[in-house]
Amino acid sequence: MFDEVQELYQETILDHCKNPRHFMEMKDATCSAHGHNPLCGDQLKLFLRVDEGIIREVSFVGSGCCISKASASLLTETVVGKTTEEALRIFDAVHRMITTGKPDPSLGKLVVLAGVSKYPTRVKCAMLAWHALAAAIKGQTTQVTTELDER
Repeated sequence: MFDEVQELYQETILDHCKNPRHFMEMKDATCSAHGHNPLCGDQLKLFLRVDEGIIREVSFVGSGCCISKASASLLTETVVGKTTEEALRIFDAVHRMITTGKPDPSLGKLVVLAGVSKYPTRVKCAMLAWHALAAAIKGQTTQVTTELDER
């Protein structure tokens, strides 16, 4: 079973890294946030179009390692159609899962990110887009950094 989960983790991360979903600048974004991971050099900008408290569209641009890009891509597929409050709850669940390594079945395909916990130096890579999401929702204007790994 462990080998199957590990294989799925590797396949999913590679797929989303090589073919990131929603990888584009959004011209009509209602909010956005810049994120930077100084440890790995990851940089991204996350764009949201929120209407009546619901995330209608999300995209990102930037450069970074495979885990950072894959996590951002998975994020874009997950939060569309969610309320901003739901998205923040997902942030909390993803953060808990990535830092503890305990898969959370309620997160659906995001469960593959639990495997990142085996690589402690990559936890910040996986969380960068999620921190940017929380910052964009909250209207934070300063650049998000993973060095203060908190929301």
